[in-house]
Amino acid sequence: MVRILILCTGNSARSQMAEALLRRDGAGRVEVVSAGSRPAAAVHPLAIAALAEVDIAWEGRVPRGMDGLEHVRWDVVITVCDNAREACPYFPGQPLLVHWGMPDPAEATGSAAERLQVFRVAREVLQRRISALLALPIERLDPAALGEQLTAIGRMP
Repeated sequence: MVRILILCTGNSARSQMAEALLRRDGAGRVEVVSAGSRPAAAVHPLAIAALAEVDIAWEGRVPRGMDGLEHVRWDVVITVCDNAREACPYFPGQPLLVHWGMPDPAEATGSAAERLQVFRVAREVLQRRISALLALPIERLDPAALGEQLTAIGRMP
């Protein structure tokens, strides 16, 4: 299985949604964990709501910090926010470091319905990227080719 770590600053929205989607859709092909460089106190309730809309139960999860993860051998490390990209620690084994930056839905303003819509958009962006990742023969691609493909996926709108 391909081991993937998804990093963000707070590990409360984007990285949690990406982990949930990748766990569901990549079951049996990937092992995935998400973490934050400065984990928030809780997973954002609108991230949980957006996942529930696609039949992923994510209640009871808590944001995770980096403690111990920097000693694990990862095949791919994906950052989903610019802060995590800049604060990305060294990982053994030279994993592919890929950036899939996107706006933080937790910063959305407006009514509850408007903010939930921002989380839905983020979920859909992540879903498209994860679907593209899983369409690749990730187990067989050499690291350079995989890195190119994953970088291109990170540019998807």
